[in-house]
Amino acid sequence: MTPRRVNIVPHTHWDREWYSPFQKFRMRLVEMVDGLLPLLDGDASYSHFLLDGQMAVVDDYLEVRPEAEATLRRLAGEGRLAMGPWYSLPDEFLVSGETIIRNLQTGLARAAQFGGAMDVGYLPDMFGHVSQMPQIFRLFGFEHAVVWRGVPNAIDRTGFMWSSPDGSTVRAEYLWRGYGNGARTPKDSKELLERIAEYEALTHAAMDGRNPTHPAPMLWMNGSDHLSPDPWLGQVIAEANAAQQDFDLQITTLADHLKTSPTKDLPKWTGELRSGGRANLLMGVTSNRTDVRLLAARAERALERLAEPLSALFLPAEKWPGALLAIAWKEMLRNAAHDSICACSHDDVVDAVIVRFQEARHIGEGLTYQAKRAIAAQCPSPGAVIINPSAKTRSGLVELDVPGEGPAPGAQVIHERPSVRGEITFTADKVGALLSRLRSQRIDDETYFTEVVIDDNDDALEITLRANPQLREWLELDAIKRDIAQKVSEHPERPIRMRITQNPQRRIVSRIDDIAGFGWRHWTGEPSHVLPVTVEGESMSNGLVTAAIDTNTGTLTINGLAGFDRLVDGGDQGDTYNYSPPDNDTLVDAPRSVEVRTLESGPLRARLEVVRTYEWPDRIDDVKRARVGSHTVAITTVYELQAGERMVRVRTTFDNPARDHRLRTLFPLPAVATGSRADCAFAVPERGLRSEGGTHELELPTHPAKRFVQAGGLTIVVDGVTEYEVVEAGKKLALTLLRASAMLSRIEMTYRPQPAGPPDVLRGSQMLGPVEARYAIAIGDGDPFALADDFLVPLEVANAPGDGPGRDSGQALSVTGAEVSSVQRVPGGIEVRVWNPSDEEATLHITDGVGWVVDLRGRPVRPFEGDSVLRPWEILTVRMPHLPA
Repeated sequence: MTPRRVNIVPHTHWDREWYSPFQKFRMRLVEMVDGLLPLLDGDASYSHFLLDGQMAVVDDYLEVRPEAEATLRRLAGEGRLAMGPWYSLPDEFLVSGETIIRNLQTGLARAAQFGGAMDVGYLPDMFGHVSQMPQIFRLFGFEHAVVWRGVPNAIDRTGFMWSSPDGSTVRAEYLWRGYGNGARTPKDSKELLERIAEYEALTHAAMDGRNPTHPAPMLWMNGSDHLSPDPWLGQVIAEANAAQQDFDLQITTLADHLKTSPTKDLPKWTGELRSGGRANLLMGVTSNRTDVRLLAARAERALERLAEPLSALFLPAEKWPGALLAIAWKEMLRNAAHDSICACSHDDVVDAVIVRFQEARHIGEGLTYQAKRAIAAQCPSPGAVIINPSAKTRSGLVELDVPGEGPAPGAQVIHERPSVRGEITFTADKVGALLSRLRSQRIDDETYFTEVVIDDNDDALEITLRANPQLREWLELDAIKRDIAQKVSEHPERPIRMRITQNPQRRIVSRIDDIAGFGWRHWTGEPSHVLPVTVEGESMSNGLVTAAIDTNTGTLTINGLAGFDRLVDGGDQGDTYNYSPPDNDTLVDAPRSVEVRTLESGPLRARLEVVRTYEWPDRIDDVKRARVGSHTVAITTVYELQAGERMVRVRTTFDNPARDHRLRTLFPLPAVATGSRADCAFAVPERGLRSEGGTHELELPTHPAKRFVQAGGLTIVVDGVTEYEVVEAGKKLALTLLRASAMLSRIEMTYRPQPAGPPDVLRGSQMLGPVEARYAIAIGDGDPFALADDFLVPLEVANAPGDGPGRDSGQALSVTGAEVSSVQRVPGGIEVRVWNPSDEEATLHITDGVGWVVDLRGRPVRPFEGDSVLRPWEILTVRMPHLPA
């Protein structure tokens, strides 16, 4: 009988940061690689090592050991060391589709400098897998994926064919016992063989029992979290092979193992992998640090939706800010690592993640400002320029400053800056103290005085500082102060009057209609013909939507349907990975008091502020397994209704004083839902009311929504990936606004009996302090992507100085028939990535666009001449040598 082949893949799984901060883990990484390199050089039997499929590990090591780069290049070139294809191993649900693509592109580019990347879609420890991952892999040229968490019970083999909604398929190798089934090789060959035989028997019984005669090669993953290689591995393998004939043990690469794995008669699966049937999915990472989710979304939008497309379309090619964008994306990719973005880590780690997101966002915002200035500089007319940063033609409200006083025809005045900003009268003995404070021309963060007028008359000494929003010229302050002091000394008995004056100005809200996608238009102030917003008491209406506040509950009634945005607080005895209710829970869903006031009353925008005061239990007593103590908390919610919109915008803020609890907001569904659909990476997966659980993790059908979720005739747009659940037998939708927990991982919980990490007490995961949530409510199943853009990517405003060489309105790029994911400059031209968000074929049209369809490595696939038919859910990338005329 032919012995069964056992393919042994030595590896390590290296979390850059997790239960220790990055620098401490890096010290361990340096120690591990310092030992690995001489082992590979000195022991020919140790023929291969997999460096966890992520190039961040290589960069982190080389920052400390730059002298080792030549050795790494040589070993990688010899096939002894596998690198990439990722830059970091991401969580697929908590980052954008573009972040997933850039992660692989960056990893492949870096690995190419060492001779090339491992040609495998390696997904060893992600907390479930998005439905479009097979298509993404195929667009990079990968034929194989390796997965662990999320595989459903319906898969009864360690190999299966995994397809995306568009039909793209890869062979998936299922790591039935995880990526550490062969960790910690014993030094005794007999013990090693016993472990292999036991694993074979368990696998045969559970997974591969249909092919007992000619079993596939067994994959033995010799490694696990932060493990160093076993130096005795080669010797033990040789002894084991010499001692028996049942198994043929060989050290090999993961890619070579997959080449010999069967592809016929395998089970098939289409769509996302989110089952907890065999392994922990750890779905609670979606809701554990809602502040991180919000920061991640804002950083992604700053780069993907603003800085990149506006810079690509409106800056000359030679001005493309590639270096700054690369810095920002490097921070985003470091944060994409699953233990980083999932925030299931120590407080120092999450603090570092927050800083990286902030820095990436700051770069994005700075580059957006530069691009907007370039747009405005081309306009021949002075004044405000309105910019549409998305592909669809859009209308909407903008805020801008205009000169003058009083009402503004066709607009809504929300703030006025009078001509006299301030005035004081004082006597001569106070002048020295006052002049000593005059150290610069800055009045505040927004204004400077650029002229000083001294009126010397018999009644008083009049001093006028004329303010401007910009510092237009420098003044010699010392000379001015000497002049004032001299005039005071000449007539010390006179009063001195100082005033600050400025040109009167109004902050207004204006609506602008039908700005072309990726277009701009000079603001003329012409009124829109949309129906106005009105406020009557606690109700507001715009002719499309009527929203009223219930003064007893603080909830919202929309178009006659009551009970929207009902806040429900309950206990959480879980951890950063999973929600878990206490044995004796106390739900709080009724406020002690409700206060309502009108902030803005139209005609273009109405805002009602609701303050709901609750009494929340404070924390979970681990002995009583119940909530004890209490805190009073005031939750402020601003409901906003804009003219011409079919959604109610919501912003909820409060200072969280309580621990160990979960706060959700509930929405009634216009129709009973049998499932839900939510935005994800290049897909809108359909999900049922149930989820698949198992002995490791019980059923809990909470899911992530990237930008929106739809169920039962209701659309909720969310800012930042948000956890949701369809509850009460399909009658309501719940969004998680806050989940506060005490520990990184608990040892025993209701929904997850076993720990998912070390049982360390944390501070940040309790989310004490300021909390913010933004979402929008729309009744109906309209275009959720248009709603999301209106809410999350508003029209931009720039100020044109005038006399520019271009036009006051125009369109830089016209793309129709698909959702646009990315617009950026690449060597040789402009790259546009789109995807079809539907089950039907669609026709992509880029006006006057000529170029090439390319794969995700940038390799030409076929010519593009303005149009392309897209399969349902297809992702397509087009490169054009220049912008269409």
